[in-house]
Amino acid sequence: MRFSCLALIFCCGAAAALAQSWVVHLPPPDRELPLYAGVAPGSEKWDWEERTVTRPDGHVATQNVVRPVLQYFAPNPAKANGTAVIIAPGGGHTNLVIVHDGRRLAEQLQAKGIAAFILKYRTIHVGVVADSSMYYPEKRENGVITTGAQQGQKYADFESDDGRQAVRVLRAHAAEFKVDPKRIGFLGSSAGGIPVMAAVFAPAEVRPDFAALISGPYGIDQPVPADAPPLFLAAAASDDDWGANDSLKLFNAWRAAKRPTEIHIFQVGGHGFLKPGAGDHVIDRLCDWMADNGWMAKPAAPAAK
Repeated sequence: MRFSCLALIFCCGAAAALAQSWVVHLPPPDRELPLYAGVAPGSEKWDWEERTVTRPDGHVATQNVVRPVLQYFAPNPAKANGTAVIIAPGGGHTNLVIVHDGRRLAEQLQAKGIAAFILKYRTIHVGVVADSSMYYPEKRENGVITTGAQQGQKYADFESDDGRQAVRVLRAHAAEFKVDPKRIGFLGSSAGGIPVMAAVFAPAEVRPDFAALISGPYGIDQPVPADAPPLFLAAAASDDDWGANDSLKLFNAWRAAKRPTEIHIFQVGGHGFLKPGAGDHVIDRLCDWMADNGWMAKPAAPAAK
């Protein structure tokens, strides 16, 4: 009987472990910076738990973000240059593809001396299927959520609020991270372009000093500001969603406004460069562009008295 009980306990434990194998516990960032002092405005009735899982397509994604934060990843100290980049992962408004669009990019930027801050912005609520990574998002129509506790809310509104607030908060805390408040960039992939562009078109105090978009964003419906920040764009020609076409439109809009811009259209990669090996050199090209604009240089040493 003792053997049978032990065997049963072992089998139950193994089954539980197998059932939870889709749950992902990522190493903590070097520091976490909340965007709001309390509950984020507009999410007072959101009572679900955030989770990070391996989706059926193999990508690690964070879902049900209620408390937006900036996750700080310190730069290589030997190369630290005082520049920071906020990273807004894509994920179709219901997920944040936190490794491919977040930590992978952060590591590449860290190695080049850039302070990386992953923005975990608020997302559309998804219902979860017990003991699995399956999920079902709330319904939406014309940009408005039509079911659940977020019913009636425009998801672009809270994504945009978090984008503007991210720049505001980081600029206010720049000294703590040895970051130049005038060298803050904002990088967004796919749906992450929504918080980026909200900040780009915002008043100067919450506008990034430069911006970069990968496979996005959607079209713009307002004039490019006369003092719009420099803009880097990258997409794949094989992106049949919106990346290549919208990137070209945005590039031409910036050129027409006589604002600095650069674009790279890669032959392959699809939307978001999610396929292995696709878009491996996007960050290299981004950093080349940043170097051309002086954002990769270390700050000058104080003059001797």
